[in-house]
Amino acid sequence: MAKSAKAKTKVVGTTIDAMIKEGKALGRIWKQTNSLTASTKASGFDTRLGKLLQQLKASSSLDSGQISRQTLTTHGVHVIDRRRRSEALWFVENEVECRDFIAKSKKGFTSLTALQKAMRDAAKADEPSNVGQNDTVVSDSGWKEPKAKKSGATVQRNVNVMVSRTKMVDTILHHCQQHNLNVEDIIADLQSHLATQKKSV
Repeated sequence: MAKSAKAKTKVVGTTIDAMIKEGKALGRIWKQTNSLTASTKASGFDTRLGKLLQQLKASSSLDSGQISRQTLTTHGVHVIDRRRRSEALWFVENEVECRDFIAKSKKGFTSLTALQKAMRDAAKADEPSNVGQNDTVVSDSGWKEPKAKKSGATVQRNVNVMVSRTKMVDTILHHCQQHNLNVEDIIADLQSHLATQKKSV
């Protein structure tokens, strides 16, 4: 009886030790993958991912320059969240500016998402104001929109722009390219959204 209890204690102890060892190993992997300092080193996760995606993008056969879903699957990176892929590619494509921005930062950044936001905010703050220069604004998609007119406490926007299907497609492609989004993923999301809408009607 005593012998059985001793054996049971040994098994439980071994199991706990193994779980502690596994937990610590996972903690180290998590820290390496989710620490901006570690992930943006030359051998870091985001740098390596971004460089691979940059090569895949350069060799893309699609007119938009996007990486096809099939290519992502073939190279095994389709399992990585597309936002993480997009941020890693953005980091590598803007590596010099990113590293310079990080070096000048006093508090540092916890993620590429935070870095990207901080750099966008800084760029907006540096942009000159165009208030009163003309009555139209050129949007990211390339078409001109009337500037917002303030009327008391409300802001009114007079937009009488006819949007064709071709213009809409061009706009989507433009935004996908600008924000490093996969066009095929956007199409899949649109189809999924439409299917959900049809069910709810």
